Amino acid sequence: MRQAFEAWAQRDGHIVRRREDKPEEYLVYETQRRWLIWQAALTHGAKAADAQQAQQAQKFAPSEDKAPVMLADEAAVRNRVLNEVLDAFSELDESAGVEGLVRVIQNLKKKSQSQSQSRQVEAQT
Repeated sequence: MRQAFEAWAQRDGHIVRRREDKPEEYLVYETQRRWLIWQAALTHGAKAADAQQAQQAQKFAPSEDKAPVMLADEAAVRNRVLNEVLDAFSELDESAGVEGLVRVIQNLKKKSQSQSQSRQVEAQT
């Protein structure tokens, strides 16, 4: 995942050099910020896609010879997740720093967890 991010960041013109004292962090603040956003988007997207797949599996009960997920549905989930992440980060002011990023990521995780719990409750009823 980090290699894909660094390849994208370099193509986009960002400096991907890491700190010597904390090699898991990037030297440039903007690169570190984008790395956290990248991780949040992938994590949030994976949970949303898993929830979407589970919901479709229950709704349609596909047979073994059918594909479990259609490409159009996957694209719709990805677009929805990307829009949610972009909306969450657009509300962040620049003075918040890394703490603000962490707070936004935690809010996205809480939102994802509450949505999955509400879907489970709906499935049980």
